[in-house]
Amino acid sequence: MDRDVVETVSLRWLRRLVIAAFLVVTVFPFYYMLVLSVRPIERLLLDPGALVVGFGELTVATYAEVLKATGDGGQGFLTFIRNSGLVAVAATVLTLLVAIPGAYAVARLRFFGRRQVDFLFLAVYLFPSIVIAIPLFVVFSLAGLRGSLFGLVLVYISQTLPVSVYMLKNYFETIPVSLEESAAIDGAGRLGIIRRVSLPLAMPSVMAVALYDFMIAWNEFLFALLFLVDKPDRWTVSLGLSLLADGVEVPKTVLMAGSVVLTVPIVILFFASERLLTEGLTSGAEKG
Repeated sequence: MDRDVVETVSLRWLRRLVIAAFLVVTVFPFYYMLVLSVRPIERLLLDPGALVVGFGELTVATYAEVLKATGDGGQGFLTFIRNSGLVAVAATVLTLLVAIPGAYAVARLRFFGRRQVDFLFLAVYLFPSIVIAIPLFVVFSLAGLRGSLFGLVLVYISQTLPVSVYMLKNYFETIPVSLEESAAIDGAGRLGIIRRVSLPLAMPSVMAVALYDFMIAWNEFLFALLFLVDKPDRWTVSLGLSLLADGVEVPKTVLMAGSVVLTVPIVILFFASERLLTEGLTSGAEKG
């Protein structure tokens, strides 16, 4: 057999093995978590290592307990989901409203210190979140925003805005300037150019940034703990799940059901927006 053919076949099988290994590592923990969440606690104690659940064992009682209001004996995750959804959507929308014009300005306009802006934006990530957590806690307490979802949204915006501007700026720089110049010759102003030319071409990057911002706000725990720990009716999903894990009296099947509730929205959102993330990547080609 030809040496090139052997190398090609070997690489093909090696690629399949690597992909299979990655799938096992990433999918198996979620699958086992899902299996635990639909098993009765007594069956789990008898056979904790079972990976296949018979139809006779399946139960949704754990999810009913997780989603039921605390006043009715449940864990109140419907309230947590509502709070996390409001905070994540608000933080994502407000971040994009500021990041899109800001990134365009950095990419296209000329001003003093323009080259240093990238470093200033990314300098936020040189320090761990715990460094700014205490100052933010003091400032927001003095401003009367501690314990409010709006205050938490402001904190998340401060975390997501720098990297959002950086990511969008890099994409705006790939758009041919001649397209914007053509629109300007046709009488479009700067805002019209952004709305009609630059923004449609940058939609793949905007969707990627929006997904990133949403995931950060949905999964964040530290600031939610600092700002909302004494307001149970305003807890987010990550905070509720963490405190649920600390409860000795809470069955692990219920804990796994809460973990699934935390994870599934992100998975659905990713697969729903996957096409939008890649759509239009070649639609910005410049015609000669």
